[in-house]
Amino acid sequence: MITLKGERIVLRVLTDDDALAMTNLVSRNKHYWSVYEPRHDSSYYTVGVQREKIRESLQQLREKREYSFGIFRAEDGRLIGHISLYGLKRLPFLSAFVGYSVDQGEAGRGIATEALKLVLRFGFERAGMHRIEAYVSPRNQASVRVLEKAGMEREGLLRQLLFINGVWEDHYLYAILEDSH
Repeated sequence: MITLKGERIVLRVLTDDDALAMTNLVSRNKHYWSVYEPRHDSSYYTVGVQREKIRESLQQLREKREYSFGIFRAEDGRLIGHISLYGLKRLPFLSAFVGYSVDQGEAGRGIATEALKLVLRFGFERAGMHRIEAYVSPRNQASVRVLEKAGMEREGLLRQLLFINGVWEDHYLYAILEDSH
């Protein structure tokens, strides 16, 4: 399994053994994360569904189509978020998207920025990507700061890109190139 170590966090591919911790994480942040992400039905917040999502992620990993990591505090091993490099495209693109969520109790401490920097390095150096992109709501200024601190640049506004909680939402497109990191 892939493990990426930072100063305060460890990124590790989730396994079946993490299903309960992941269920607790998504349940704890149900309302916090729903501001910028689609709401889920109640079954999403069960161990069975989270275990299935982890298994799907592992299959994507085997196919080298996605790299999904839990974000764990280095000091105590507690799961405090997740981050994924997904939608990998091979030549002629060599590109992928990155997405992340951090526990509300850990927000504002630089955890997402540290995790993003680790995944960007992994994406360029180990996954062989040339370009990594991210979508972010213009209303989500905390995440905009994370992307910019990690060296990503705003390339444009994608109008009515995602249908979130009954409304079509605009999103900025951010990107970074392998020679920029």
